[in-house]
Amino acid sequence: MHQVKQVFTRYKMLALLIAVVIIWLFFSWQTEGGFLTPRNLSNLLRQMSITGILACGMVLVIISGEIDLSVGSLLGLLGGIAAILDVVYHLPLPVNLAIVAAAGLLTGLCNGYMTAYLRIPSFIVGLGGMLAFRGVLLGVTGGTTIAPVSPALVYVGQGYLPASVGVVLGVVLCALTLFLTWRQRRNRALHGLAPHALLRDILRVVVITAVVAGFVYTLNSYDGIPVPVLLLLTLLGVFSYITSQTVFGRRIYSVGSNMEATRLSGIDVQKVKLWIFGIMGVMCALAGLVNTARLAAGSPSAGTMGELDAIAACFIGGTSMRGGSGTVHGALLGALVISSLDNGMSMLDVDSYWQMIVKGSILVLAVWVDVSTRSARR
Repeated sequence: MHQVKQVFTRYKMLALLIAVVIIWLFFSWQTEGGFLTPRNLSNLLRQMSITGILACGMVLVIISGEIDLSVGSLLGLLGGIAAILDVVYHLPLPVNLAIVAAAGLLTGLCNGYMTAYLRIPSFIVGLGGMLAFRGVLLGVTGGTTIAPVSPALVYVGQGYLPASVGVVLGVVLCALTLFLTWRQRRNRALHGLAPHALLRDILRVVVITAVVAGFVYTLNSYDGIPVPVLLLLTLLGVFSYITSQTVFGRRIYSVGSNMEATRLSGIDVQKVKLWIFGIMGVMCALAGLVNTARLAAGSPSAGTMGELDAIAACFIGGTSMRGGSGTVHGALLGALVISSLDNGMSMLDVDSYWQMIVKGSILVLAVWVDVSTRSARR
């Protein structure tokens, strides 16, 4: 048992990928192949994009040792504001996006200020925000759906890229993978470090190229790459770069691992936490905009339980509940697991209470795995 835990600890992402494959094969079998059609996979990825956008911000919050329970309500509020600005005031999409993003940033910074500087536990700040933001949303919408939104806004949530653009993006991603692999080998040589085995790097490039080609081909077989999926892939690249290649990213992990030692080393821990919550607010704005565009309306119930899906995605994806460890791509794999379960069980017409039971059980299982694998490392 101890050896199994050690293997799982070392290859956690591989285990998660295997879990996704098993889930997909099971639902494909139960739906007689309907689950793995290009149309359903396109729909699945669009569904996942909203949880994924929230998870990109939430993973930073959890790595830093905090939690934010207000993101679902804030998503709903900012999505409702976007709908009002579009339907009532007819603002152009770029202006609408700028206003909503600024509102999200300011709200996130307020949450961060209360947590970092006023020392109110983030759990309480988030719980208060969950209630307050939902109340404001009901107030500004009057409890009614705001519709219909403009075609420009709808495109953000329902649009598709032309097939040729998808192919070009696929080629660019493959070329970028090749370039980054070459640069990594060169940098290791410059610093006198032994390079990775050439076969390992070649295999990595081949696997990534195959995945990208399959991804583009499958989505182009339907209508093309959905715009929300493109946004999510862009955020994956941005956040992966921030967490692995920047000083700010290293400080996030440092704060979550040992906040007192980080503070004593001269890092402004409060400022780091402030900006983490600010980034979370911007992610709520983007997710709210996409959600409103996908529904083609601003709904007073939008984002309900969204915070739980985002938190579950992070934990399932290997982010530690104790802080200090986790990855963005892991959180997005967790979001894919959550969305695959939602999509598959909906196709099988499983009762909603069973869906909630399954998702809750998987969340508890993911945290148990985190606790078990941490004890295995000691």
